[in-house]
Amino acid sequence: MIVMSQNVVSVNWVLARMYEPDVVIVDCRFALGKPESGQAAYEEEHIPGALYLDLERDLSGPKEEDGSGGRHPLPDAATLAGRLGRAGISNETRVVAYDDQGGAMASRLWWLMKYLGHETVYVMDAGFSAWKNAGLPTTSDVRVPIPAQFVASVQHNLLADMYDVQGAIGREGVTLVDSREGARYRGEVEPIDAVAGHIPGARNYFWGEGRDAAGLWKSAEAQAERFSSLSKDGELIVYCGSGVTACPNVMALQDAGFTKVKLYAGSWSDWISYVSNPIDVGDKGARPVL
Repeated sequence: MIVMSQNVVSVNWVLARMYEPDVVIVDCRFALGKPESGQAAYEEEHIPGALYLDLERDLSGPKEEDGSGGRHPLPDAATLAGRLGRAGISNETRVVAYDDQGGAMASRLWWLMKYLGHETVYVMDAGFSAWKNAGLPTTSDVRVPIPAQFVASVQHNLLADMYDVQGAIGREGVTLVDSREGARYRGEVEPIDAVAGHIPGARNYFWGEGRDAAGLWKSAEAQAERFSSLSKDGELIVYCGSGVTACPNVMALQDAGFTKVKLYAGSWSDWISYVSNPIDVGDKGARPVL
């Protein structure tokens, strides 16, 4: 029997429940390098009743001048809880997030809500394009939400910081998972950050490989096969460039049965802001950041 993701729901699942009073649909579309494009796409058309949360304005905190915290620092928990409440999300709400970026942005909201202690949050499979291509309704009307109270219960065990990662290098029982494309992991290219390479000892599992050839989320069995060389007994710390595309890998690892998974929220962009932190290029061979 094929077991599907406990965190991903189909377009039809959303269609059947979109008007239920305890469901809030959140549009998370966002394109790196084009920060206004997600809001513009939402205003042009979106799933009826959906609200928009922006990766940088809502789902990230302010950047530090020295780069520490990374390109998309975590928002303050109380600030985010207030934003969710204003969006009509309470602790009893079922939240469905979607994007058009393979689930990367939607899974950022998924992880943040898990971090705040909210369990009933899902990512819609295949994104807005799948909804539209299926001929399902869209609108440009913006719903005015009825404010609710959202009380955060921060799950600190889901988060790793730079010092945790420093201590994990070379330590038995802890594995670092780099979620970026292979060329960025190996340091062959770096289109975004100032330094190329990866954290020493990290293993590369590109986040996009969590989807199949049709762009759909892989089954729990397929995710387990994908991560079969990792031990379920040890701790995993997952990172990417800025803590966004690591979130689909966190979700995939959870589907695969891993229970000791943390997100390094600052990720590579935070790591390289500390000039004494070592980096690797290629598949092995550490060198210091210059």
